[in-house]
This record gives sequence, structure tokens and C-alpha cells, in this order.
Amino acid sequence: MRQRLARFLLLALTTAACRGQAPLSDTKSNAPTGTSSGSAAIKLDGEDTDHAEGQYAMKSTPTEEKLPPAPPPSTVTVTKGNTTALANAKQAQQYGVLGAGSGSAMGASGTGMGYGVGGGRGGMRGHGASASVADPVSNTESYAHHDANAWTVAANDHLSTFAVDVDTASYTIARRKLTEGQLPPHDAVRVEEFVNYFHYAYGAPDKDKPFSVTMDAAPSPFSKDRTIVRVGVASKPLSVGERKNANLVFLVDVSGSMQSPDKLELAKRSLRILVDNLKDGDTVSLVTYAGDTRLVLPPTGLEHKGDIMNAIEELTAGGGTGMASGIETAYEQAEKGLEKGKISRVLVLTDGDANIGPTSHEQILELIEGKVKEGVTLSTIGFGMGNYKDDTMEQLADKGNGNAFYIDSLSAAKRVFQEQLGSTLEVVAQDVKLQVDFDPKLVSKYRLIGYENRDIADDDFRNDKVDAGEIGAGHQVTAVYEIELKKTITADLTPSTPIATMRVRWKEPRGTKAAEAAYAFDMSHVASTFAAAPDDLRFAFAVAAFADVLRGGEDASAWKLGDIRAMAAAAAGTDSDRAELVALIDRAIKLSSGGSIAAKTAIAQ
Repeated sequence: MRQRLARFLLLALTTAACRGQAPLSDTKSNAPTGTSSGSAAIKLDGEDTDHAEGQYAMKSTPTEEKLPPAPPPSTVTVTKGNTTALANAKQAQQYGVLGAGSGSAMGASGTGMGYGVGGGRGGMRGHGASASVADPVSNTESYAHHDANAWTVAANDHLSTFAVDVDTASYTIARRKLTEGQLPPHDAVRVEEFVNYFHYAYGAPDKDKPFSVTMDAAPSPFSKDRTIVRVGVASKPLSVGERKNANLVFLVDVSGSMQSPDKLELAKRSLRILVDNLKDGDTVSLVTYAGDTRLVLPPTGLEHKGDIMNAIEELTAGGGTGMASGIETAYEQAEKGLEKGKISRVLVLTDGDANIGPTSHEQILELIEGKVKEGVTLSTIGFGMGNYKDDTMEQLADKGNGNAFYIDSLSAAKRVFQEQLGSTLEVVAQDVKLQVDFDPKLVSKYRLIGYENRDIADDDFRNDKVDAGEIGAGHQVTAVYEIELKKTITADLTPSTPIATMRVRWKEPRGTKAAEAAYAFDMSHVASTFAAAPDDLRFAFAVAAFADVLRGGEDASAWKLGDIRAMAAAAAGTDSDRAELVALIDRAIKLSSGGSIAAKTAIAQ
């Protein structure tokens, strides 16, 4: 079978070369690319693209889920330029296997998988050798490091203050890593983004407030001296009719590094899903950037939906990456549709790998922050692996008062741009801060699991000039604490004495005056045992514990993945997202067998 495949690939390459194919050239992801004159249609989730043509056009298999793991290391046939040769696993990792039709070869750096791709138009998927750790030469991914929150003695500091975070990129990045057979780097794991990926049964907000608040607790399943506390904030979802009209600008990276099926082609299909879920009164602009910037489509209403779809479908990749000029052009288009009572947002779709442009990173952030004050927000939508710049994507979204998402599949695109479109686009509260005030008479010490990069000085809770997080329509924010209660309680305390008081401070969208509300939490909200606690609390802690283990958390070093898996499975119910988490824990258990997760993720890092 392997010999037949090799002969077929050689035949396809030879034929393509005879028909005038240009030599393959390296992109900044070190993957060769090239196309033949043949192309074929691909159908994904019911979407049909153009007709098939060309002698070697192939019908691609619909790809709904994440890319599958590659086979074990072996000698495989790879193609670089017009030379076919036997190569070892490392060569396969770097170059991949040439795809037939209009396919381009793409080696998924750091995973050891080579994908011959046709951008959804006839590419043939080929597998290189698998590798469970990143290649230090070809992998240029970057993630920001944040030290885990330490235990705090309540008598010394009884206030825990942080900004809300509704991003979920960290979870989907880790999901892809685990699915492809490797543990995520420690710094890629942000606990709060794991926990906030999942939905919990929070109550509806009061009429006079933009969100509801939930607090509950249970004894820790890992330590008899500790208690798990969950705090949750949820906003009301909006129907399509209730959502404000949107003025959207798609800023798409079409540089050479985006030339693979999990990048530009997936980005294009993601945008098609988004456009299909917009409504009359919404407008779309399309700007691309590579070595230069191009206005592909000026602000266009949904009555010209066909023009929008055609503009998206015609995008192709090639060249360097000049993000700065692209952002400036995108803002020019956004400002054209800036109206009171209308959403104005730039969506940046990229791998974050910018290598051309005179504007510094700090200047870009200043530009984005300034545009927020004018009413234009910005969200980042990340794609691909090997050169992904997670730290850049998160910074851009934070400054833009938007969200950072990572798309690893069409199902992920549907989640962001179809199922949760209202929360993706419309902000209902801005500069939202949470402050949990623990009573030192009842609480000995505490630690917040996650939100390290959302920390706010206690004194700045009521400083309304300090930027915080945004909550969209239908968003949920969940935080998990470990606390230790005092062993002896003074006589003046009763069961109704608050263990903690949670304060929430926020502004209306584009508002300048903040509002504040407080919620007390006493012993009546603490379950008698962990097993007796609500499913949502138990599952949220299982998610937080899994993430804490994946990032090599010191406090989680004694926690066993098998116990966490059992905890998650018991609280998963029939929810498909929760079932997926259980499966990912199974993968992590398999990958970490024979050694500690801390050691293996340190190697991957």
C-alpha cells in the first residue's frame, strides 16, 4: 500500500511539473508550498464550493473534527521542490507530503505531521512521522508565562481582585495538542480559559443588573483540610432579533505562513459560517494583509451576501506579514460604519506571526486602545500550529476590549460564529472586576486557581481608570478557589456569618460611570460532601484541576489524572462538551504514562 501511494505521489508530482508547476518555496513556517493546475471542489458541513476540474482533481473527504494523529515514526516518501526522496522522520516533520490536485505541502511544525493539502480543493492528506515533542528548530510558537497564584493568608490580605476573562483559546489549543498526540506546553494552559469554555446552569440576571451571580462550595476531594469555592457571573443571552446591528471588518492574514488547511482555508470557512448567521442591517468589510495591504471589500450590506461570500472564497495565501498597515486599513473601514447603537468590531484572523512592518508592537497596541475609546473593538481568531503566537493574539484582544479565540475545526468555528454569535459580537458590560473578600475569622488562607494574567491591585477595584474585562451577551465567567477554613471558630460567629463577600463592579458599554453590587456567601452554601455538591461545581473543579496539572502546578503535583477523570465523568451527564473533556483526560493519561505530566510537559515546553 505504501509503495502504491509513493508511486501515485511521484506520478502526481511529475505530471504537475510537466504542466508548468512553479518550484516549491519555503514560507516562514518552513513548509514548502506549490500548486498544480488541477483543482477540485470540497464539501464541508453541507457547504459546496466551485466545480471540480483538472486531470488530477480529487474529491476531498469532509473534515469536521481536529486533524488525526500521525502514524509512528518511519521512513516515508517526502517531496521538496521537484525532488522525491526517502527521508527520515525529521524530514517528514519539516516538509510533509505533496498533495495532488491544487494541494500544497505543509509540515505541521512541532507535531511531526506532514499534511498535503488542497485548501479544501483536492489536496491529499499525507502523514509524516509522529513526534510527541516540539522540534526546537522549526517550532516558533510563543506563549506568555505567568506564575501560578500562591496561597494567601487571609489575615494578611483578605481581598482577591481580578478582571473577568471569557476567552477560550487556551482550551482549544490544548485540545488540538492532545488530539495530535502531545501534551501542551505549560504556558499554553490558562486555567480560567479551560473552566470558561464550558456552560453551567446559572440563573437569569435581575432586571436591574446585566448579570446574575452564583456562589457555592464543597469539601475538597483531594484534601480533608480544604474547601472548593466556585463563583460565577452570567449575562443574559440575546436572540438574533435582540442583538444590535453589527458593522464588522474581517482582517485576514494571507501571508505565506497561512498556506495550510488548518489556517487560511479553515479561516475562510469560518467566515462563511459567520456571514450565514448575520442579519439584515449588518455590514461586512474585508481587508487582507501580507507583504502589502489590500481592501478586498468595502462596507457591504447583507443584501449583497453573494458578493461577500465570493470575496471570502477568492482569498489566497502568499508573501510576508505586515500586520500594522492591515490594522490601520481595517479601522478606516470600521469608522465608516461607526454609528450610535451599532456594534463596530474588527475580527483579526491570523496565526499571529507578523514579520514585516515598521510599526512596533507597542505602537499597534496603542492604536488598538485608542480605537476602543472611539467605539471600535477588536477580537482575534487564531489558526494553525508550529508558528502560532498565542501571547500576541491575547494582547491584541485585551487591548481591543474583545475576545481571543482559537479555531481548530469547523465545529469550533460554529461554536464561536453560530452558537455563541451574540456573546462574540455584543458587549453588555465593560471593565468588569470581581473582588472576593474572605473573612479572616473563618478563612485561614486561600488561592485562586487561574486568572494570573487578570490580577488587579486591590486598591484599583474602585479605580475606574483601570482597564478590566468585558462580558458579552450570554457569557459566563467562573472562578474556582481552594480555601482552608479555620479549625476553631469564635463564639460570636454563626452559620449565617459570611465566609466571603463577592463584589462586582462594571460599566455600561461605552460608559464612564461604574456600578457595584455585593453578594454574601455563608456556610449554608457549602455542601456536606464533595459528592453531594451540584454537578456544575464538581465539573468546574475537575476542569480547573486538569488544567492545573497540565500546566505543572505545584499545588496539583499530587493530584492524579485518573481521579480527575472520574470526577469529570461523574458530573458530565449527557453534555457533549463535557464528554470531550473526559476523552482529553484519557489522552493525557496515555501520554503521561511511565512518567509525570510535569516532566513530559517540561520537555514539550
